Amino acid sequence: MENRSLYILAGYDDKTEEILSGIQKKLYDLGYSGVQTKDIPMHFTLGSFDTSMEDELKARLEQIAETHKAFDVMFNHIGLFRLPENDVLFAAPEINKEMLSIRDNFLDNKDIFPWSAHTTFLIDKADVIHEATSVVMNEFKAFEGKVSRIYLYEFFPARHIMTVELK
Repeated sequence: MENRSLYILAGYDDKTEEILSGIQKKLYDLGYSGVQTKDIPMHFTLGSFDTSMEDELKARLEQIAETHKAFDVMFNHIGLFRLPENDVLFAAPEINKEMLSIRDNFLDNKDIFPWSAHTTFLIDKADVIHEATSVVMNEFKAFEGKVSRIYLYEFFPARHIMTVELK
């Protein structure tokens, strides 16, 4: 497929995953479906790359797993992005030095938007996001989570390539 890319995703420990995916599940249970990629772990994206870089990215992830520890992140807000055709409803971890240290390994990405760490709950039309925001506001409480793994995926369709656990 022509528009395939590789993505580096920062993933969470089981407890953080459960909290964030629980909020998304509540949206799904209420009939919101959106156009976001489903059946992948909750995450924030660290960068996108050409598919020709798969071996290099695997090596980078192995090195990161050896040199970086799992780290805490604070989730204390939700937010919205406006895209040309849809809006994005998300929770965002506060940026910290550990996150930036890992992100520095992927500054050669081909991202078209400026980087903003966020974990997507729903991507849909503005009116749907407006309705869904009240659901998320009722479900979301500030909490401390943990980034404990890094994933390498190819999209679209989703293909999981590799997961590394941070020390």
